[in-house]
Amino acid sequence: MKNIDKFRGCLIGGAAGDALGYAVEFLREAEIFRRYGEKGITDYALTHGKALISDDTQMTLFTANGLLVGTTRGMMRGIMGEYDSYISIMYKCWYRTQTERYPITDTYQESWLLDIPELYSRRAPGITCMNAISNGCEGTIERPINDSKGCGGIMRVAPIGLYFSEKSMSYEKSDLIGAKASACTHGHELGYIPSAALVHIIRKLVEEPVTIKEAVADALKCTEKMFRGSKHIDYFTALINKAISLAETSDNDLDAIHQLGEGWVAEETLAIAVYCALKYADDFEKAVVTAVNHNGDSDSTGAVLGNILGTYIGYANIPQKYKENLELSEIILETADDLYNDCQMSEYDTNRDEAWAAKYIECRYKK
Repeated sequence: MKNIDKFRGCLIGGAAGDALGYAVEFLREAEIFRRYGEKGITDYALTHGKALISDDTQMTLFTANGLLVGTTRGMMRGIMGEYDSYISIMYKCWYRTQTERYPITDTYQESWLLDIPELYSRRAPGITCMNAISNGCEGTIERPINDSKGCGGIMRVAPIGLYFSEKSMSYEKSDLIGAKASACTHGHELGYIPSAALVHIIRKLVEEPVTIKEAVADALKCTEKMFRGSKHIDYFTALINKAISLAETSDNDLDAIHQLGEGWVAEETLAIAVYCALKYADDFEKAVVTAVNHNGDSDSTGAVLGNILGTYIGYANIPQKYKENLELSEIILETADDLYNDCQMSEYDTNRDEAWAAKYIECRYKK
């Protein structure tokens, strides 16, 4: 059942995992445990009083923005393009925050997020994302622009699962939007198939009172059907099933994670996130700490774990210490609320939400 607490939990949970992991993203386990103790990093490493988010959460916000701009255009003009086309436009806006200085002085801009000065910070953006977007962000499933399966595609798509919950669109179609949103920058099958699965998991956890294991199983069933005949679908399914099995049998988290990979590529990111979410479904702190304290891409594995478990338990059940001092938490919560509330205006009535119009028609942020 659609629940605003799950929307908030998904985005704040993802940002929390991202921020916790960002501090140790490029450190090996020996260095992490030397610096932070035998449990690794368990509390935010603050910079000027803030737990900094990475490009993962930055791009997640732009994904959400693309969905809402697309729907608002359709509601107010009676015509719109495909959702992935609006998401692609928003990734180009994100690219501007990585390559230009605040403020941008365009007479017309395409995203209200361009008015948020904190987003104009490079937080180890993925080379694949930067190169693909600078070249037009025009990759598709049918016409891949590279052979990358990096995790830069999956770490940004959770808003799609939230947004299409309780809508008439089929799971297969909303999952496909997730895959397309990743394929614009990541052309390998394993660069976008895991994104479809994550979108499915998130949506299932919002819509139905299922366990995480049930949501993952349903996602695998759907992706196997959608991508039947794909060269790598059997490998993907086997890896996620291995994560499920390890969560039920392993008594050593690092050993289990080592068997799943390091998370630099999308299927490993999802596998590690699934392992941690299943193993510690009732303990957000233990799950997120496990998800980031390893040799691999700590912020992305933490972000995807946070998306999944945050959706499952809801914002209210995320420990307070992971809500405090989190960079851009107000903007993240506002975005979650916008995804939940959606566009309430139409070209056929006189209802006018000025704040919504400012963000999703004028593309300006007015507090």
